Amino acid sequence: MISILSLWQPILASAVFVFIASSILHMLLKYHHTDFRKLPDEEGTLANLRSLDLTPGLYHFPHCAAPSEAGKPEMIEKFNKGPVGLVTIFPSGPPNMAKHLTLWFLYSVLIGVFVAYIAGRTHADGTSYLSIFRFTGTVAFMAYGVGPIVDSVWKGVPWSSTAKGVFDGLVYALVTAGAFGWLWP
Repeated sequence: MISILSLWQPILASAVFVFIASSILHMLLKYHHTDFRKLPDEEGTLANLRSLDLTPGLYHFPHCAAPSEAGKPEMIEKFNKGPVGLVTIFPSGPPNMAKHLTLWFLYSVLIGVFVAYIAGRTHADGTSYLSIFRFTGTVAFMAYGVGPIVDSVWKGVPWSSTAKGVFDGLVYALVTAGAFGWLWP
């Protein structure tokens, strides 16, 4: 059994390497640029949304206050008439990239901590690189690569966007596995 504290190097290294890999995937390869579409009549739609004075949050439409309402004829009519969707409203102003990037890095550290905890409980000092690589890569993929699937299942995210997220998760898992295999005690 290996303590998490003795695995601080692979935890931090994996977070740094994932941060670099995600920067490459999102800024250089740019294949995520097609994940979002522009609204028709964006200015009119935005003016209408501004008039509603929405607070930041997640909105579902048509909205049912309780699951029992979903089967009522008037709700079924609203769903059939459409549109049906989810809208995320962010605070007004330019995106705070420093905040988002910091949170992304901390998320990667958190995943590294969980990977370290599980690997440290199941592997000893001196375990081979390949064994650590396979194990930590699988655990990291569960965190990075499997999570995006739920967005297509429940939130209507197009499967093509989810496939890109799963691919990104595979890259991040491989990078994490490499860091843990390389720096394993």
